[in-house]
Amino acid sequence: MSTTLPKRSGNASSSLQGGPPEELRSGDRMTREEFHRVYLQTPEHFKAELIGGIVYVASPVSRHHGRPHFLLNYAMVAYSARTPGVEGLNNSTIFLDDDSEPQPDLSLRILPEHGGQSSTTPDGSYVVGAPELVIEVAYSSRSVDLHAKRDDYARCGVKEYVVWMAKDDSLAWFDLAQNVERPLSSDGIVRSIAFPGLWLDSNAIRDDDLARLTAALEAGLATPEHAAFVQRLADSKR
Repeated sequence: MSTTLPKRSGNASSSLQGGPPEELRSGDRMTREEFHRVYLQTPEHFKAELIGGIVYVASPVSRHHGRPHFLLNYAMVAYSARTPGVEGLNNSTIFLDDDSEPQPDLSLRILPEHGGQSSTTPDGSYVVGAPELVIEVAYSSRSVDLHAKRDDYARCGVKEYVVWMAKDDSLAWFDLAQNVERPLSSDGIVRSIAFPGLWLDSNAIRDDDLARLTAALEAGLATPEHAAFVQRLADSKR
């Protein structure tokens, strides 16, 4: 990115067009630059994404989405706190490519100075390129998350993709680097490939059990694989 983009304002500004503010509607087709220019004019509470060149406007967020999101966010925060060189993001816009500007529920990236594959815009406001791991909580957005978003994430280089499907309290785990969906182990724990030591207990999320979620995460953080990953990140710092 060669320029610093303006920050999104809570007031729709007409200065970008010299006229009334434009709107985003589900099904609109546009480039990422066009989408971002219009998105900057929308109110702060408004959420939309560009997936494969198509606009998707989000529905209001219910508790069915918010509670598992909270649990997963907790796990991302705890993991990143114990893994120097890794950054977690919550509901942050990502510039994937010219056709995609998603705002995933959660993402985890290796910082570029530690060998990560993504960067940021010059002012640091937006991630450019694919984070290594993306997590979505799917309720009304299930069909988009499992198909159009998955295709975009795979195409752009996201290595691992986790989708919590809130309507039936289940989890889908995709190894996008190998283009396969991985089955859960018998204990229901996802043991991340991209981030060794990141263990997510799907049964704990289903049961809204923060203590069990924490126990699984702590077990993963105590593994030799996590220690080796932390050392590898430290050795790769430039």
